[in-house]
Amino acid sequence: MSHFLENQNWRYATKKFDVTKKISTQDLNTLKEAIRLSSSSYGLQPYKIIIVENTELRAQILPVAWGQKQIVEASHLIVFANRTGINETEIDAFFDKMSKTRGIPLEVLSGYQGFMKSKINELSEDAKAIWNSKQTYLALGNLLNAAAELKIDVTPMEGFAPDQVNEILGLEALGLNASLIATIGYRHEEDETQHYKKVRKSNEELFITL
Repeated sequence: MSHFLENQNWRYATKKFDVTKKISTQDLNTLKEAIRLSSSSYGLQPYKIIIVENTELRAQILPVAWGQKQIVEASHLIVFANRTGINETEIDAFFDKMSKTRGIPLEVLSGYQGFMKSKINELSEDAKAIWNSKQTYLALGNLLNAAAELKIDVTPMEGFAPDQVNEILGLEALGLNASLIATIGYRHEEDETQHYKKVRKSNEELFITL
């Protein structure tokens, strides 16, 4: 914990990446594991993580992401894509995995399984999509924290046209929707933003103790 706050002060939303520096396979695998281990509601992880290395695809995404150069300059582009829906088949698969992973008979889990289905089934399709989208933000949080520890820069982005990114990456056919984008790599020495002081609310403004 001694370095956590130091790392949080170090990180910022990088505006200009050094195109000559690439993330190693080892560090990329560490970031992927951090994302994989992220918390999510019920542990369902109702999303896919798309790592876009293809330069042509990234060039196509650039104009529909407000022309933000990080899309093409960063070492890697990550798209967090939420499931547009969730059904009982997916829930059953989750409990089958839980049964095998923890060595617990399915019948022992049936009560919790039924409860989860009842709560998710009562949601409208739009509500399911919104709920799934929210889970991607939890995964992004793990990426931000793990990357800061590795001194890898991340720029999280909501500034893009999801429908167009979905079309470029063929996500709709997979039942997915682009929820968040994160560019990762190493800051350029010319990026002046790295020298800006953080602007945050004070403890008195932010916290309420009851």
